[in-house]
Amino acid sequence: MHAAALRVELRIPDSHSLKDKRGKLKPVIADLRRQFGVSVAEVDHQDLWQRATLGVALVAPQAGQLGRLVHSLERHLEQLTSVAYLRMAVSYLEDPP
Repeated sequence: MHAAALRVELRIPDSHSLKDKRGKLKPVIADLRRQFGVSVAEVDHQDLWQRATLGVALVAPQAGQLGRLVHSLERHLEQLTSVAYLRMAVSYLEDPP
């Protein structure tokens, strides 16, 4: 088993309140869950209107498959129009020997 934890930084330029931010972020989170089968949660910047940090957990049976999944997810984020993708940090988790 191979796993990765992603930290995804987003900007929500047209958000003018926390309620507006949640309304724009909810479909992005639902889309990532549906399209990639990942676990997603907002993990930072909950009190800022135009910033969001998502934590994403991915698991795959082979390392190559996990790498392709991370790459596909990043490409998907880059093409979003409702939010601006800023950066992503990836931490790969390894099984103990």
